[in-house]
Amino acid sequence: MKIRSLFTNSGGILLSRIFGFVRDLMMASILGANVYSDIFFVAFKLPNLFRRIFGEGAFAQSFLPSFIASRYKTIFAARILLTFLGIIVVLALLVDLFAVPVTRLIAPGFDPAATLLAAKYVAIQFWYLPLIFVVTFFGALLQWKEHFATTAFATVLLNIAIIGGLLLSRGMEKERILLVLSYSVLVGGALQVLVHLIMARRFRLLRMLGIGFAALGTHSRKVAEDTRRFYKNFFPAIWGNSTAQVMAFLDTWLASFLVSGSISYLYYANRIFQLPLALFAIALSTALFPSVAKRIRHKDESGALREMKRGFWILLFLLSLATLGGMIFSTEIIWLLFERGAFSRADTLATASVLQMYLLGLLPFGLGKLFSLWLYSRHEQMKAAKIATWSLAGYAAAAFALFQPLGATGLALASTFSGFVSFSLLMWTFGMNKLRDFWERKYVIILFASLLTAGVLMWGIHLLAIRYLGV
Repeated sequence: MKIRSLFTNSGGILLSRIFGFVRDLMMASILGANVYSDIFFVAFKLPNLFRRIFGEGAFAQSFLPSFIASRYKTIFAARILLTFLGIIVVLALLVDLFAVPVTRLIAPGFDPAATLLAAKYVAIQFWYLPLIFVVTFFGALLQWKEHFATTAFATVLLNIAIIGGLLLSRGMEKERILLVLSYSVLVGGALQVLVHLIMARRFRLLRMLGIGFAALGTHSRKVAEDTRRFYKNFFPAIWGNSTAQVMAFLDTWLASFLVSGSISYLYYANRIFQLPLALFAIALSTALFPSVAKRIRHKDESGALREMKRGFWILLFLLSLATLGGMIFSTEIIWLLFERGAFSRADTLATASVLQMYLLGLLPFGLGKLFSLWLYSRHEQMKAAKIATWSLAGYAAAAFALFQPLGATGLALASTFSGFVSFSLLMWTFGMNKLRDFWERKYVIILFASLLTAGVLMWGIHLLAIRYLGV
């Protein structure tokens, strides 16, 4: 793993999340936490779900090993692009035609009026999906060229587009604001496609695809085996990578039965939770995957384990600090970012409570991202899919047990429970003997001392904030 790649990914994610928090700050101030914000987040749920599934490694972890192994890379890439893009466009057309039933599936607790209003924005925003697939496809090819910067920093364009929409729609009626924001999502997707096409041209990837398209009609059978291998791994990989996103989707489904604002509490808290997860776990996993995959392919398991061990301790340290800080400063974080305008003190306290429950699962979810790479590098996507299924089953059982008595907080706690289920199974599959080799006493001492020192400092700052800021 190149440290430069880690910092590139982290830098891009950090910049995007900074703009994302500005976006959410403005959203909270303009829309608040009510039925209109719930409608926007419901409409944004499907494209955001697919963005995370495709964009945060699931597609690349299936596509890249098959692409690297293919003898006819140009034809294989062209075939995958055309097939997927065609299916996604047809799916978008179906959602456009049947927006109301789709909205009922996403948020069955909405009343008929809210469902009808939300369906309009669901249909518009779903067209973000074909755009983000093109971005993901070219992002995977750029990873093959060991270029990470474009994909890492292009994510900020979506947030910039939505911020622009919020500025343009300030002072308008709530429904008009929702319409402007929905089209802003599509503008953000188009901008991401544009910068990826520019960079793909610079790396001569467009020329490569052009050759593939030209040969596809007469030579498609040459990549038939490569394509079968890709699809065999792709669907388990998508399922194995998307557990957290599916749970967030189900959060919305169940929260639609709770009091107004519950969907927004989950959304804002999950946005905070996703920052350290993306900044550390996803960025490191993205940078580490090509290196581990290549070592596994060349039968260098000891070298792959060294890379994994290095990543393990980096993640354990960073995620532990993030969990500690987030738990202590949960109220202060929500207060600082969102408590203004239509976002009240009660909204802050409710969102902070949800955030704390999410943060309890930061370590298992983050470290799970790392250890799942071992399975994908060894083409064991089906094992990852089975683990994801057990994790989702654990979430469903906990969510249905907790969402009525605990509300949105119970749904966040159910998500954390599923993270521990997934992490435990990943550890068992990875092998406890290998994991024991990761453990070094000096690292344990450093970690414990760092957390103790940081905890004391953070608690002192927390008490000062209570005393002088009244948070």
